[in-house]
Amino acid sequence: MSAAPLLPLFVAGPLLLASLLLALGGRPRIRSGLLLAASLATTGGGAALVAVVLDDGPVAHGVGLWPAGIAIPFAADMLTALMVTATGLLTTVCSMFAIAAGAAANRFFAPLVLVLMAGVSGALLTADLFNLFVFIEVMLLPSYALLVLAPPGGGGVEQVRGARLHVTVNLLTSTVFLAGVAFVYGTTGTVNLAELSGAAHESTEVAVAAGICLFALMIKAAVVPVYGWLARTYPSTSVAVTALFSGLHTKVAIYAIYRIYAQLFDGDDRFLLVGIIVFSITMVVGVFAAAGETTTRSILSFHMVSQIGYILIGVALFTVAGLAAGIFYLIHHMIVKAALFLSTGAIEVRYGTGALSRLGGMARREPVIAGAFLVAAFSMAGLPPFSGFVAKLALVMAALEVGQVVLVVVMLVVSLITLLSMLKIWSGVFWGEMPGENTSVASSGGSIALAAPPRSRVGIALAAPAVILAALTLALGIGAEGLLSLADIAAAGLIDTAAYTEAVIGS
Repeated sequence: MSAAPLLPLFVAGPLLLASLLLALGGRPRIRSGLLLAASLATTGGGAALVAVVLDDGPVAHGVGLWPAGIAIPFAADMLTALMVTATGLLTTVCSMFAIAAGAAANRFFAPLVLVLMAGVSGALLTADLFNLFVFIEVMLLPSYALLVLAPPGGGGVEQVRGARLHVTVNLLTSTVFLAGVAFVYGTTGTVNLAELSGAAHESTEVAVAAGICLFALMIKAAVVPVYGWLARTYPSTSVAVTALFSGLHTKVAIYAIYRIYAQLFDGDDRFLLVGIIVFSITMVVGVFAAAGETTTRSILSFHMVSQIGYILIGVALFTVAGLAAGIFYLIHHMIVKAALFLSTGAIEVRYGTGALSRLGGMARREPVIAGAFLVAAFSMAGLPPFSGFVAKLALVMAALEVGQVVLVVVMLVVSLITLLSMLKIWSGVFWGEMPGENTSVASSGGSIALAAPPRSRVGIALAAPAVILAALTLALGIGAEGLLSLADIAAAGLIDTAAYTEAVIGS
Protein backbone atom coordinates (compact mmCIF):
# COMPACT_ATOMS: atom_id res chain seq x y z
CA MET A 1 0.00 0.00 0.00
CA SER A 2 1.28 3.46 -0.87
CA ALA A 3 1.95 5.81 2.03
CA ALA A 4 0.72 8.86 0.07
CA PRO A 5 -3.01 8.57 0.98
CA LEU A 6 -2.01 8.65 4.66
CA LEU A 7 -0.43 12.12 4.43
CA PRO A 8 -3.64 14.02 5.35
CA LEU A 9 -3.74 12.09 8.64
CA PHE A 10 -0.94 14.34 9.95
CA VAL A 11 -3.53 17.13 9.86
CA ALA A 12 -6.81 15.31 10.34
CA GLY A 13 -5.68 13.21 13.32
CA PRO A 14 -4.74 16.09 15.66
CA LEU A 15 -7.78 18.14 14.56
CA LEU A 16 -10.20 15.31 15.30
CA LEU A 17 -8.58 14.63 18.65
CA ALA A 18 -8.72 18.32 19.56
CA SER A 19 -12.43 18.40 18.73
CA LEU A 20 -12.98 15.29 20.83
CA LEU A 21 -11.18 16.75 23.82
CA LEU A 22 -13.16 19.98 23.61
CA ALA A 23 -16.44 18.10 23.38
CA LEU A 24 -15.76 15.61 26.13
CA GLY A 25 -13.74 17.69 28.56
CA GLY A 26 -12.20 15.04 30.75
CA ARG A 27 -9.60 14.96 33.46
CA PRO A 28 -6.27 16.72 33.03
CA ARG A 29 -4.38 13.43 33.05
CA ILE A 30 -6.51 12.08 30.20
CA ARG A 31 -6.04 15.26 28.15
CA SER A 32 -2.30 15.24 28.78
CA GLY A 33 -2.02 11.56 27.94
CA LEU A 34 -3.83 12.00 24.64
CA LEU A 35 -1.72 15.07 23.79
CA LEU A 36 1.48 13.09 24.35
CA ALA A 37 0.09 10.12 22.39
CA ALA A 38 -0.78 12.34 19.40
CA SER A 39 2.60 14.09 19.35
CA LEU A 40 4.44 10.77 19.69
CA ALA A 41 2.35 9.40 16.82
CA THR A 42 3.36 12.40 14.69
CA THR A 43 7.01 11.77 15.56
CA GLY A 44 6.71 8.11 14.61
CA GLY A 45 4.77 8.98 11.45
CA GLY A 46 7.43 11.50 10.47
CA ALA A 47 10.20 8.94 10.98
CA ALA A 48 8.26 6.44 8.86
CA LEU A 49 7.88 9.13 6.20
CA VAL A 50 11.66 9.61 6.18
CA ALA A 51 12.07 5.88 5.49
CA VAL A 52 9.43 5.94 2.73
CA VAL A 53 11.01 8.94 0.97
CA LEU A 54 14.44 7.36 1.35
CA ASP A 55 13.23 4.25 -0.49
CA ASP A 56 10.75 5.66 -3.02
CA GLY A 57 11.48 9.38 -3.38
CA PRO A 58 8.86 12.13 -2.89
CA VAL A 59 5.26 11.04 -2.36
CA ALA A 60 2.11 13.08 -3.00
CA HIS A 61 -1.66 12.76 -2.68
CA GLY A 62 -4.57 14.90 -3.85
CA VAL A 63 -7.09 14.97 -1.02
CA GLY A 64 -10.48 13.55 -2.00
CA LEU A 65 -9.14 12.28 -5.34
CA TRP A 66 -10.40 15.46 -6.99
CA PRO A 67 -8.60 16.53 -10.18
CA ALA A 68 -5.49 18.70 -9.94
CA GLY A 69 -6.37 22.33 -9.32
CA ILE A 70 -9.32 21.41 -7.08
CA ALA A 71 -7.88 18.80 -4.71
CA ILE A 72 -5.63 19.96 -1.88
CA PRO A 73 -2.20 18.56 -2.84
CA PHE A 74 -0.19 17.01 -0.02
CA ALA A 75 3.42 16.12 -0.79
CA ALA A 76 6.47 15.05 1.14
CA ASP A 77 10.11 14.94 0.14
CA MET A 78 13.04 14.47 2.51
CA LEU A 79 12.94 18.08 3.75
CA THR A 80 9.25 17.76 4.60
CA ALA A 81 9.71 14.39 6.29
CA LEU A 82 12.56 15.67 8.48
CA MET A 83 10.55 18.72 9.49
CA VAL A 84 7.44 16.68 10.35
CA THR A 85 9.55 14.40 12.54
CA ALA A 86 11.15 17.35 14.32
CA THR A 87 7.70 18.95 14.80
CA GLY A 88 6.36 15.83 16.51
CA LEU A 89 9.45 15.50 18.69
CA LEU A 90 9.43 19.13 19.81
CA THR A 91 5.71 19.04 20.55
CA THR A 92 6.18 15.91 22.64
CA VAL A 93 9.01 17.32 24.73
CA CYS A 94 7.44 20.75 25.21
CA SER A 95 4.15 19.09 26.20
CA MET A 96 6.02 17.04 28.80
CA PHE A 97 7.39 20.28 30.23
CA ALA A 98 3.96 21.93 30.16
CA ILE A 99 2.47 19.00 32.07
CA ALA A 100 5.23 19.11 34.70
CA ALA A 101 5.02 22.90 35.01
CA GLY A 102 1.24 22.90 35.39
CA ALA A 103 0.56 24.87 32.18
CA ALA A 104 -1.24 21.89 30.65
CA ALA A 105 -3.79 21.83 33.48
CA ASN A 106 -5.86 24.40 31.62
CA ARG A 107 -8.60 22.48 29.80
CA PHE A 108 -7.92 24.32 26.55
CA PHE A 109 -4.15 23.78 26.48
CA ALA A 110 -4.11 20.28 24.93
CA PRO A 111 -6.73 21.02 22.23
CA LEU A 112 -4.95 24.25 21.27
CA VAL A 113 -1.56 22.53 20.98
CA LEU A 114 -3.13 19.79 18.85
CA VAL A 115 -4.61 22.37 16.47
CA LEU A 116 -1.24 24.14 16.37
CA MET A 117 0.48 20.86 15.49
CA ALA A 118 -2.10 20.17 12.77
CA GLY A 119 -1.52 23.62 11.25
CA VAL A 120 2.26 23.20 11.29
CA SER A 121 2.03 19.73 9.71
CA GLY A 122 -0.36 21.02 7.06
CA ALA A 123 1.94 23.95 6.19
CA LEU A 124 4.85 21.54 5.82
CA LEU A 125 2.92 19.03 3.72
CA THR A 126 0.84 21.17 1.41
CA ALA A 127 2.03 21.68 -2.16
CA ASP A 128 0.22 24.86 -3.08
CA LEU A 129 0.57 28.44 -1.96
CA PHE A 130 -3.04 29.14 -1.03
CA ASN A 131 -3.28 26.13 1.26
CA LEU A 132 0.07 27.13 2.73
CA PHE A 133 -1.64 30.38 3.72
CA VAL A 134 -4.64 28.46 5.10
CA PHE A 135 -2.51 26.13 7.22
CA ILE A 136 -0.40 29.01 8.53
CA GLU A 137 -3.66 30.59 9.71
CA VAL A 138 -4.68 27.26 11.29
CA MET A 139 -1.32 27.39 13.08
CA LEU A 140 -1.74 31.00 14.18
CA LEU A 141 -5.29 30.89 15.56
CA PRO A 142 -4.51 28.56 18.49
CA SER A 143 -1.25 30.45 18.99
CA TYR A 144 -3.16 33.62 19.82
CA ALA A 145 -5.08 31.74 22.50
CA LEU A 146 -1.98 29.96 23.83
CA LEU A 147 -0.25 33.31 24.26
CA VAL A 148 -2.94 34.63 26.58
CA LEU A 149 -3.54 31.44 28.54
CA ALA A 150 -2.49 32.53 31.98
CA PRO A 151 0.47 30.55 33.31
CA PRO A 152 0.17 29.03 36.79
CA GLY A 153 0.06 31.96 39.17
CA GLY A 154 -1.66 34.25 36.67
CA GLY A 155 -0.56 36.37 33.72
CA GLY A 156 0.20 40.06 33.61
CA VAL A 157 0.25 43.21 31.54
CA GLU A 158 3.38 42.09 29.67
CA GLN A 159 1.55 38.97 28.55
CA VAL A 160 -1.29 41.02 27.10
CA ARG A 161 1.16 43.39 25.39
CA GLY A 162 3.10 40.48 23.92
CA ALA A 163 -0.06 38.82 22.63
CA ARG A 164 -1.27 42.09 21.11
CA LEU A 165 2.04 42.57 19.28
CA HIS A 166 2.05 38.95 18.08
CA VAL A 167 -1.49 39.20 16.74
CA THR A 168 -0.88 42.55 15.03
CA VAL A 169 2.33 41.47 13.27
CA ASN A 170 0.96 38.15 12.15
CA LEU A 171 -2.31 39.58 10.87
CA LEU A 172 -0.36 42.12 8.86
CA THR A 173 2.04 39.54 7.40
CA SER A 174 -0.79 37.14 6.62
CA THR A 175 -2.46 39.90 4.62
CA VAL A 176 0.77 40.61 2.72
CA PHE A 177 1.30 36.91 2.08
CA LEU A 178 -2.26 36.45 0.80
CA ALA A 179 -1.79 39.45 -1.51
CA GLY A 180 1.38 37.82 -2.85
CA VAL A 181 -0.49 34.55 -3.45
CA ALA A 182 -3.19 36.48 -5.30
CA PHE A 183 -0.58 38.17 -7.51
CA VAL A 184 1.02 34.79 -8.26
CA TYR A 185 -2.39 33.43 -9.27
CA GLY A 186 -3.11 36.52 -11.31
CA THR A 187 0.13 36.24 -13.28
CA THR A 188 0.23 32.46 -13.72
CA GLY A 189 -3.34 31.15 -13.22
CA THR A 190 -2.26 28.62 -10.60
CA VAL A 191 -0.94 28.37 -7.04
CA ASN A 192 0.16 24.75 -7.32
CA LEU A 193 3.88 24.53 -6.54
CA ALA A 194 4.44 21.83 -9.15
CA GLU A 195 2.83 23.90 -11.89
CA LEU A 196 4.82 26.94 -10.74
CA SER A 197 8.15 25.16 -11.09
CA GLY A 198 10.71 27.68 -12.36
CA ALA A 199 8.02 30.31 -13.09
CA ALA A 200 9.71 33.12 -11.13
CA HIS A 201 13.03 32.35 -12.83
CA GLU A 202 11.46 32.86 -16.24
CA SER A 203 9.11 35.80 -15.60
CA THR A 204 9.83 39.10 -13.86
CA GLU A 205 6.13 39.55 -13.00
CA VAL A 206 5.99 36.19 -11.25
CA ALA A 207 9.29 36.92 -9.50
CA VAL A 208 7.82 40.13 -8.06
CA ALA A 209 4.63 38.34 -6.97
CA ALA A 210 6.58 35.47 -5.37
CA GLY A 211 8.92 38.04 -3.84
CA ILE A 212 5.96 39.50 -1.93
CA CYS A 213 5.28 36.03 -0.50
CA LEU A 214 8.94 35.70 0.52
CA PHE A 215 8.87 39.17 2.10
CA ALA A 216 5.88 38.19 4.25
CA LEU A 217 7.58 34.94 5.28
CA MET A 218 10.73 36.81 6.24
CA ILE A 219 8.66 39.03 8.54
CA LYS A 220 7.24 35.90 10.15
CA ALA A 221 10.78 34.54 10.46
CA ALA A 222 11.88 37.79 12.20
CA VAL A 223 14.59 38.63 9.69
CA VAL A 224 16.18 42.11 9.98
CA PRO A 225 14.76 44.78 10.05
CA VAL A 226 11.57 43.21 11.50
CA TYR A 227 13.22 41.13 14.21
CA GLY A 228 11.99 43.05 17.25
CA TRP A 229 8.46 41.66 17.43
CA LEU A 230 9.66 38.11 18.10
CA ALA A 231 11.99 39.03 20.93
CA ARG A 232 9.27 41.15 22.57
CA THR A 233 6.56 38.51 22.17
CA TYR A 234 8.05 35.14 23.03
CA PRO A 235 9.22 35.95 26.58
CA SER A 236 5.80 37.34 27.52
CA THR A 237 3.95 34.03 27.78
CA SER A 238 4.52 30.82 29.76
CA VAL A 239 7.83 28.98 29.44
CA ALA A 240 6.24 25.94 27.81
CA VAL A 241 4.57 28.03 25.10
CA THR A 242 7.77 30.02 24.49
CA ALA A 243 9.72 26.79 23.93
CA LEU A 244 6.99 25.38 21.70
CA PHE A 245 6.85 28.52 19.56
CA SER A 246 10.65 28.65 19.31
CA GLY A 247 10.66 25.16 17.82
CA LEU A 248 7.72 25.50 15.44
CA HIS A 249 6.60 28.99 14.49
CA THR A 250 9.54 30.65 12.77
CA LYS A 251 10.65 27.28 11.43
CA VAL A 252 7.52 27.00 9.27
CA ALA A 253 8.37 30.35 7.68
CA ILE A 254 11.98 29.24 7.12
CA TYR A 255 10.81 25.96 5.58
CA ALA A 256 8.45 27.86 3.24
CA ILE A 257 11.27 30.20 2.15
CA TYR A 258 13.44 27.18 1.27
CA ARG A 259 10.55 25.54 -0.61
CA ILE A 260 9.33 28.59 -2.54
CA TYR A 261 12.81 29.75 -3.56
CA ALA A 262 13.74 26.29 -4.79
CA GLN A 263 10.46 25.59 -6.57
CA LEU A 264 9.56 28.98 -8.08
CA PHE A 265 12.94 30.70 -8.46
CA ASP A 266 14.81 27.50 -9.33
CA GLY A 267 17.82 28.78 -7.39
CA ASP A 268 18.05 31.99 -9.46
CA ASP A 269 21.45 33.42 -8.44
CA ARG A 270 20.52 37.05 -9.26
CA PHE A 271 18.98 37.51 -5.81
CA LEU A 272 21.34 35.43 -3.69
CA LEU A 273 23.79 38.24 -2.80
CA VAL A 274 20.90 40.24 -1.31
CA GLY A 275 20.07 37.23 0.84
CA ILE A 276 23.65 36.85 2.05
CA ILE A 277 23.78 40.52 3.09
CA VAL A 278 20.38 40.57 4.81
CA PHE A 279 20.88 37.28 6.65
CA SER A 280 24.39 38.27 7.74
CA ILE A 281 23.00 41.48 9.24
CA THR A 282 20.32 39.38 10.97
CA MET A 283 23.04 37.28 12.59
CA VAL A 284 24.94 40.33 13.83
CA VAL A 285 21.95 42.36 15.06
CA GLY A 286 20.42 39.39 16.88
CA VAL A 287 23.54 38.49 18.80
CA PHE A 288 24.38 42.10 19.80
CA ALA A 289 20.79 42.67 20.93
CA ALA A 290 20.99 39.53 23.06
CA ALA A 291 24.10 40.86 24.79
CA GLY A 292 22.12 43.82 26.13
CA GLU A 293 19.23 41.85 27.67
CA THR A 294 18.88 40.98 31.35
CA THR A 295 16.54 37.96 31.52
CA THR A 296 17.15 34.45 30.29
CA ARG A 297 14.20 34.31 27.89
CA SER A 298 14.84 37.74 26.34
CA ILE A 299 18.50 36.83 25.75
CA LEU A 300 17.55 33.50 24.19
CA SER A 301 14.83 35.13 22.05
CA PHE A 302 17.31 37.57 20.49
CA HIS A 303 19.73 34.69 20.01
CA MET A 304 16.99 32.97 18.05
CA VAL A 305 16.92 35.93 15.65
CA SER A 306 20.67 35.60 15.18
CA GLN A 307 20.43 31.85 14.54
CA ILE A 308 17.66 32.38 11.96
CA GLY A 309 20.25 34.32 9.97
CA TYR A 310 22.56 31.29 10.05
CA ILE A 311 19.79 28.95 8.86
CA LEU A 312 18.77 31.16 5.95
CA ILE A 313 22.35 31.49 4.77
CA GLY A 314 21.84 27.97 3.42
CA VAL A 315 19.20 29.11 0.94
CA ALA A 316 21.24 32.23 0.09
CA LEU A 317 24.19 30.04 -0.94
CA PHE A 318 21.90 27.65 -2.84
CA THR A 319 24.40 24.89 -3.46
CA VAL A 320 23.91 21.29 -2.37
CA ALA A 321 26.48 21.83 0.38
CA GLY A 322 24.91 25.13 1.46
CA LEU A 323 21.34 23.84 1.50
CA ALA A 324 22.34 20.65 3.32
CA ALA A 325 24.20 22.71 5.93
CA GLY A 326 21.18 24.99 6.34
CA ILE A 327 18.80 22.05 6.75
CA PHE A 328 21.10 20.40 9.30
CA TYR A 329 21.34 23.73 11.10
CA LEU A 330 17.54 24.06 11.07
CA ILE A 331 16.98 20.68 12.76
CA HIS A 332 19.83 21.28 15.21
CA HIS A 333 18.48 24.70 16.12
CA MET A 334 14.94 23.44 16.78
CA ILE A 335 16.36 20.99 19.32
CA VAL A 336 18.97 23.17 20.97
CA LYS A 337 16.89 26.31 21.27
CA ALA A 338 14.09 24.37 22.95
CA ALA A 339 16.68 22.78 25.27
CA LEU A 340 17.91 26.23 26.32
CA PHE A 341 14.39 27.58 26.89
CA LEU A 342 13.37 24.48 28.86
CA SER A 343 16.50 24.34 31.03
CA THR A 344 16.38 28.00 32.03
CA GLY A 345 12.58 27.76 32.06
CA ALA A 346 12.70 25.00 34.67
CA ILE A 347 14.64 27.41 36.89
CA GLU A 348 12.11 30.17 36.18
CA VAL A 349 9.15 27.93 36.99
CA ARG A 350 10.64 26.69 40.26
CA TYR A 351 12.25 29.92 41.51
CA GLY A 352 9.74 32.37 40.08
CA THR A 353 12.04 34.54 37.97
CA GLY A 354 14.28 34.53 34.93
CA ALA A 355 16.05 37.80 35.80
CA LEU A 356 19.82 37.34 35.95
CA SER A 357 20.11 39.77 38.86
CA ARG A 358 17.79 37.68 41.04
CA LEU A 359 19.34 34.28 40.42
CA GLY A 360 22.68 32.60 41.01
CA GLY A 361 24.23 29.47 42.41
CA MET A 362 22.07 27.12 40.38
CA ALA A 363 25.05 24.99 39.32
CA ARG A 364 25.28 23.89 42.94
CA ARG A 365 21.56 23.71 43.68
CA GLU A 366 20.45 22.25 40.31
CA PRO A 367 23.40 20.34 38.80
CA VAL A 368 21.24 18.35 36.35
CA ILE A 369 19.65 21.45 34.87
CA ALA A 370 23.02 23.21 34.84
CA GLY A 371 24.50 20.31 32.89
CA ALA A 372 21.66 20.34 30.36
CA PHE A 373 22.03 24.10 29.88
CA LEU A 374 25.80 23.87 29.49
CA VAL A 375 25.54 21.17 26.83
CA ALA A 376 22.91 23.14 24.88
CA ALA A 377 24.85 26.41 25.26
CA PHE A 378 28.08 24.85 23.96
CA SER A 379 26.12 23.37 21.07
CA MET A 380 24.53 26.73 20.29
CA ALA A 381 27.95 28.39 20.28
CA GLY A 382 29.27 25.72 17.90
CA LEU A 383 31.73 23.83 20.11
CA PRO A 384 32.60 20.17 19.46
CA PRO A 385 31.39 17.46 19.82
CA PHE A 386 27.84 18.84 19.72
CA SER A 387 25.52 19.23 16.73
CA GLY A 388 26.12 23.00 16.60
CA PHE A 389 29.77 22.40 15.74
CA VAL A 390 28.80 20.20 12.80
CA ALA A 391 26.16 22.69 11.63
CA LYS A 392 28.50 25.69 11.70
CA LEU A 393 31.41 23.76 10.21
CA ALA A 394 29.18 22.61 7.35
CA LEU A 395 28.02 26.19 6.73
CA VAL A 396 31.60 27.51 6.80
CA MET A 397 32.74 24.84 4.33
CA ALA A 398 29.80 25.60 2.05
CA ALA A 399 30.54 29.34 2.14
CA LEU A 400 34.24 28.79 1.42
CA GLU A 401 33.28 26.55 -1.48
CA VAL A 402 31.74 29.55 -3.26
CA GLY A 403 34.37 32.05 -2.09
CA GLN A 404 32.31 33.86 0.58
CA VAL A 405 35.25 34.61 2.90
CA VAL A 406 33.67 37.70 4.45
CA LEU A 407 30.57 35.68 5.30
CA VAL A 408 32.74 33.10 7.03
CA VAL A 409 34.39 35.81 9.14
CA VAL A 410 30.95 37.16 10.13
CA MET A 411 29.75 33.68 11.12
CA LEU A 412 32.83 33.02 13.25
CA VAL A 413 32.67 36.41 15.02
CA VAL A 414 28.95 36.01 15.73
CA SER A 415 29.64 32.51 17.05
CA LEU A 416 32.21 33.92 19.48
CA ILE A 417 29.78 36.58 20.73
CA THR A 418 27.11 33.88 21.09
CA LEU A 419 29.45 31.99 23.40
CA LEU A 420 30.01 35.15 25.46
CA SER A 421 26.23 35.63 25.74
CA MET A 422 25.82 32.06 26.92
CA LEU A 423 28.49 32.72 29.55
CA LYS A 424 26.46 35.77 30.64
CA ILE A 425 23.51 33.50 31.42
CA TRP A 426 25.81 30.98 33.06
CA SER A 427 27.41 33.54 35.36
CA GLY A 428 24.07 35.16 36.17
CA VAL A 429 21.98 32.06 36.79
CA PHE A 430 24.25 29.16 37.55
CA TRP A 431 27.45 30.60 39.05
CA GLY A 432 28.05 32.39 42.33
CA GLU A 433 25.38 32.52 45.00
CA MET A 434 21.70 33.23 44.88
CA PRO A 435 20.88 36.72 46.28
CA GLY A 436 19.81 36.33 49.91
CA GLU A 437 21.19 32.82 50.15
CA ASN A 438 23.60 33.67 52.94
CA THR A 439 22.23 36.90 54.37
CA SER A 440 22.53 37.85 57.99
CA VAL A 441 20.34 39.93 60.24
CA ALA A 442 21.12 41.80 63.41
CA SER A 443 19.74 40.60 66.69
CA SER A 444 20.18 41.64 70.26
CA GLY A 445 23.01 39.13 70.52
CA GLY A 446 24.82 40.25 67.37
CA SER A 447 24.73 39.10 63.79
CA ILE A 448 23.11 35.76 63.01
CA ALA A 449 23.66 34.02 59.69
CA LEU A 450 20.42 32.97 58.07
CA ALA A 451 20.00 30.60 55.21
CA ALA A 452 17.59 31.56 52.46
CA PRO A 453 14.04 30.28 52.88
CA PRO A 454 13.94 26.61 51.87
CA ARG A 455 12.90 26.17 48.27
CA SER A 456 11.80 23.03 46.53
CA ARG A 457 14.17 22.06 43.79
CA VAL A 458 13.52 21.27 40.13
CA GLY A 459 11.98 17.82 39.98
CA ILE A 460 12.78 15.01 37.58
CA ALA A 461 9.67 15.63 35.48
CA LEU A 462 10.52 19.30 35.02
CA ALA A 463 14.19 18.62 34.25
CA ALA A 464 13.68 15.65 31.92
CA PRO A 465 12.64 17.59 28.76
CA ALA A 466 15.79 19.72 28.76
CA VAL A 467 17.96 16.69 29.53
CA ILE A 468 16.42 14.70 26.66
CA LEU A 469 17.07 17.48 24.15
CA ALA A 470 20.59 18.10 25.47
CA ALA A 471 21.36 14.41 25.05
CA LEU A 472 19.91 14.55 21.55
CA THR A 473 22.17 17.41 20.47
CA LEU A 474 25.15 15.42 21.73
CA ALA A 475 23.97 12.35 19.83
CA LEU A 476 23.47 14.39 16.65
CA GLY A 477 26.98 15.78 17.03
CA ILE A 478 28.66 12.40 17.58
CA GLY A 479 26.57 10.64 14.91
CA ALA A 480 26.28 13.59 12.55
CA GLU A 481 26.84 11.50 9.44
CA GLY A 482 23.32 10.08 9.59
CA LEU A 483 21.46 13.41 9.64
CA LEU A 484 23.97 14.99 7.23
CA SER A 485 23.30 12.28 4.65
CA LEU A 486 19.54 12.87 4.96
CA ALA A 487 20.12 16.63 4.69
CA ASP A 488 22.17 16.00 1.52
CA ILE A 489 19.21 14.14 0.01
CA ALA A 490 16.85 16.96 1.00
CA ALA A 491 19.22 19.55 -0.50
CA ALA A 492 19.55 17.60 -3.75
CA GLY A 493 15.74 17.56 -3.95
CA LEU A 494 15.68 21.36 -3.69
CA ILE A 495 18.35 21.79 -6.36
CA ASP A 496 16.58 19.42 -8.76
CA THR A 497 12.84 19.66 -8.10
CA ALA A 498 11.81 17.35 -10.94
CA ALA A 499 10.94 14.40 -8.67
CA TYR A 500 8.84 16.58 -6.31
CA THR A 501 7.09 18.22 -9.28
CA GLU A 502 6.38 14.89 -10.94
CA ALA A 503 4.99 13.41 -7.71
CA VAL A 504 2.61 16.36 -7.17
CA ILE A 505 1.38 16.50 -10.77
CA GLY A 506 0.86 12.75 -10.84
CA SER A 507 -1.04 12.64 -7.55
